Amino acid sequence: MNSHKWVIAGVLLGTAALAISCTKQSTPKAESTTPVTRSIDFAGAAMLTGIVKFDGTAPKPIPIDMSTDPACKGKNVAEPIAAKNGNLANVFIYVKDGLGSGGWKYSAPQPEIVQQGCKYVPHVIGIMAGQSVRIINGDDTMHNIHPMPRNNHEWNAAEMPHGEPLVKRFDNPELMIPVKCNQHPWMKMYINVASSPFFAVTGEDGRFEINGLPPGTYTIAAVHETLGKVTQQITVGPKDTKTLTFTFGGQNSAAAAE
Repeated sequence: MNSHKWVIAGVLLGTAALAISCTKQSTPKAESTTPVTRSIDFAGAAMLTGIVKFDGTAPKPIPIDMSTDPACKGKNVAEPIAAKNGNLANVFIYVKDGLGSGGWKYSAPQPEIVQQGCKYVPHVIGIMAGQSVRIINGDDTMHNIHPMPRNNHEWNAAEMPHGEPLVKRFDNPELMIPVKCNQHPWMKMYINVASSPFFAVTGEDGRFEINGLPPGTYTIAAVHETLGKVTQQITVGPKDTKTLTFTFGGQNSAAAAE
């Protein structure tokens, strides 16, 4: 009788152990939360070159009276549309669509903003999300740098004449973040935060270049601080080179602007 009870007990224990074993085996493994990163393959990459045109007559630069601060040496002008010979400067060019998900691993020099002659140089810059910017005061007067973002942390920092540079980071993609100086209200510039390293800013000749673009189909956007955004769709293959022309002003820009 006792031996019979022991047999039943053994069967029950074995069944329980089997149930526990099956439960452990059927438990799904947690998915990895490690972010996917991609590096640029320059050997098989495409290159974009191009120029941005302005169709119209740009307003004449307006001289700025800086006499309120004798330390503001040099000349400064309000020039919201910097166009020379029909070519448009200070336009931010970037890949708007087509790159998919995944972060980009890319080592780039730390960009700099220099305050010189009570003016921000450059007027427009581009950085990657998570990248920091070095801000230098090269003037004999104090400045107060004040970015006004929508998707990033807003801050306001004073910088003494020829003092230690400020280093600030922008974590979220955002276009044309206005930056002003609370000490000198005429000082203005714009920071563009991109989600990839594929961007450029046009120079005085209106030209730009983007290297390292993987083969694919993309929407390329050109953004100006006052004229809006113009887009084009392109397809590039390995080691391909495409030349683009964007036009602001006139009917062409009005139809494509967003």
